[in-house]
Amino acid sequence: MMIAKSENPDYPVTVSDQTAMVVMPAMFTVNQAVSFKQAFQSVCQDIPSLTQAKLDFRQTTFIDSSGIGALISALRTAQQQGVQLKLFNVSSQVMMALSMTDLDKIFEIEQSTGIVQDLKARPSRDQQPHPTHPSITSPTKRVIDIVGALVGLTITGVLLIPIAIAIQMDDPGPLFFGQVRCSWMGKRFKMWKFRSMVANAEALKHQVENQVSGPLFKNANDPRITRVGRFLRRTSLDELPQFLNVLKGEMSLVGTRPPTPDEIEMYEIPQWQRLDVKPGMTGEWQVNGRSSVTSFEDVIRLDLKYQQNWSLWYDIQLILKTIAVLFNKKSGAM
Repeated sequence: MMIAKSENPDYPVTVSDQTAMVVMPAMFTVNQAVSFKQAFQSVCQDIPSLTQAKLDFRQTTFIDSSGIGALISALRTAQQQGVQLKLFNVSSQVMMALSMTDLDKIFEIEQSTGIVQDLKARPSRDQQPHPTHPSITSPTKRVIDIVGALVGLTITGVLLIPIAIAIQMDDPGPLFFGQVRCSWMGKRFKMWKFRSMVANAEALKHQVENQVSGPLFKNANDPRITRVGRFLRRTSLDELPQFLNVLKGEMSLVGTRPPTPDEIEMYEIPQWQRLDVKPGMTGEWQVNGRSSVTSFEDVIRLDLKYQQNWSLWYDIQLILKTIAVLFNKKSGAM
């Protein structure tokens, strides 16, 4: 028995043998993603006998970070409802985005015989999905990043030995601290810093009170921070190793604040828009008093402001403002 569902005309749904087939839009961006989340929740809740849901991506040629967020949300909803979720007829453009973010390992993907691309012909990870923001494809911005990273790494090399000695004398342990963060479209990478906390800081995190709202975590008097670490944070010297992330293309000199995977787990669909650009060593959140930004809504507002106002000259202005901020004793990180 086949039942046509038409409650949401943007997402035609056909139900047959306890399986719902949802036709996905050609452009899967923030507005469509928000609408899809509501439509998919309705499908799972309104059909008690549903055991499987397929999202048909045959006509989808563009997906941004909000679309990625909507798919993750749909997977959670399906798991909560006991429904098996499959991505069906995935186009090459969508497959590139899934492959880049490792979601091709999480989602079950099924291709029909009529689709030329199959699972054996997945795109190379060197390929990139369509850009979500002009800064992604700007060759001049990339040149500025490379030159800036090389200069920054030279400075890092000069300061490496005295910083290493200071860290070891204060609190013996690893020199560097690597943490998984999320880059463009949610792609994960390891961001590096000089260690500014005790060696077992991550294990002690649950003992520290979070003084900010939302997915962010900050404490003005975090007891895990060492004496040398407070100096490194106040002067932003702890962030020097991130020039390596910039050189590798995982970050930019200027961009949005790089979130952790735990943070994006708590995002609503529109908040995924901040991942439409690469994260930066500096940005609006940095020059507007990163220590005083304690609201997640403010972080989102600043990140979206950067995307809306972006230009090469705007990047240069933010770099100059950052240099000025570094000489302000009250500007250090928490």
